[in-house]
Amino acid sequence: MNSAHRAGSEQIQSQQGRRLPHSGQVTPAAGRSSAALTRPDGTPLRALVVDDEASLTDLLVSALRYEGWDVRGATDGASAVSIGSQLRPDIVVLDLMLPDIDGMEVLRRLRAQHPHVCVLFLTARDSVEDRIAGITAGGDDYVTKPFSLEEVVARLRGLVRRAGLARARVGREIVVGDLAMDEDAREVRRGGDLVELTATEFELLRYLMRNPRRVLSKAQILDRVWNYDFGGRAHVVELYISYLRKKVDAGRAPTIHTVRGVGYVLKPAVS
Repeated sequence: MNSAHRAGSEQIQSQQGRRLPHSGQVTPAAGRSSAALTRPDGTPLRALVVDDEASLTDLLVSALRYEGWDVRGATDGASAVSIGSQLRPDIVVLDLMLPDIDGMEVLRRLRAQHPHVCVLFLTARDSVEDRIAGITAGGDDYVTKPFSLEEVVARLRGLVRRAGLARARVGREIVVGDLAMDEDAREVRRGGDLVELTATEFELLRYLMRNPRRVLSKAQILDRVWNYDFGGRAHVVELYISYLRKKVDAGRAPTIHTVRGVGYVLKPAVS
């Protein structure tokens, strides 16, 4: 890792005001803003994050997933172009200094596939010439390292709004299959039936629903929901998962699944 990238990671940690959580999970301090955004058809915004420092990529991916976006990450240009052709992102966070293909060339290839994709350049270079080159090449915005996650998320939200790619989601409802959560009203319904949850159960279910079909480890859940280090507290997660299952899945097809030796995953119920 070069000194500029290391400085970027250190600055993120200091501006967050707390240690980086397990596996790059982002806490509410750097998480979703009050008005969640979706595409005009109501589906999640699609984003691609490209940076050759894997830890930085993971951190940005987690921040945008917490926003409710559909996000993929890549650590080199070739992977970015390949993922971009499949994902068809609405917005790309793109490092100019990649190990194989220059960021400008990655942008050219992505724009050849998707001409209207928004691009936020992310780089350690802060000269006027570099900024002009990035904007001239078609970049929509430019952030230099070190930076704060809040700034990047705010800029991305501004880009997609100005480009007309997103609308504010009214009510902040999360839906996974027949399971629906109204975050503002703090209500959960399964198949239209109200499910009564405690505050902790609600936060645990929200984390699972914000990451559907993604296996979450006990360490990740402890850090996000309880702000604990792992430290032998796995029984807390197991206990609350059992509580949730009794309330959410009782008498119905299961939505919460155990992946032995790894963690838990929430998926739409299969009839």
